[in-house]
Amino acid sequence: MASAAMRGARLRSATGRQRGAASLCAVAAALMLAHADAPAATYKWTDANGRVIYSDQPPTGNFKVESISAPPPPANPNAVKELATKEAEIQQRRLLKADEQTKAAKAQADANVKREQCAKARGQIAMLQSDPALMYRANEKGERVLMDDGARRRERETVEAWVRENCAR
Repeated sequence: MASAAMRGARLRSATGRQRGAASLCAVAAALMLAHADAPAATYKWTDANGRVIYSDQPPTGNFKVESISAPPPPANPNAVKELATKEAEIQQRRLLKADEQTKAAKAQADANVKREQCAKARGQIAMLQSDPALMYRANEKGERVLMDDGARRRERETVEAWVRENCAR
C-alpha cells in the first residue's frame, strides 16, 4: 500500500508540474501579446507652417524631433471626411454671416434714404401749406410755371398721401 500511495503522490506532483508549466506558458503568451500591442515610438515635430505633427515615423528633412512614449490616438478612418465636413460648415457659416452683414448694411442704407425722402416730403408739405405769394413748379419741358391755389392743394394732398404710405411716425 505504501507503494500505491507513493505512486499517487508522484502523479499529483507531475500533474502540478504540468499545471505550473501551462500557467507559465499562458503568462509568457500574455506577455508576448502585450508586447505586440505596445505602442511604437511616436515622434513630434513642428513643420515649416508652424503646425505640430505627431507620427509613428520620423520626418524627412531638418526638423527638431522629439520622441514621445505616449500611445498614438486611435485611428479614425473618417477623420479626413469629418474634417472636410467641418471646414465646409465653417465656410458656410462665414458666407451666411457675410450675407447677413451685407443685407443689414443694405437695409440700413435703404432706411437712411427713406428717412431723407420723408424729411424732404414733410418739408414740401410745410412749404405747400404756407402762404408764399408766388410758388413755381417745373412743367414737362422744364419751364417754371406759377402754381395756383388748386394746384398747390392737389400737390400737398399727393405728398401727404405719399408720406402716410411711406413714412412711419
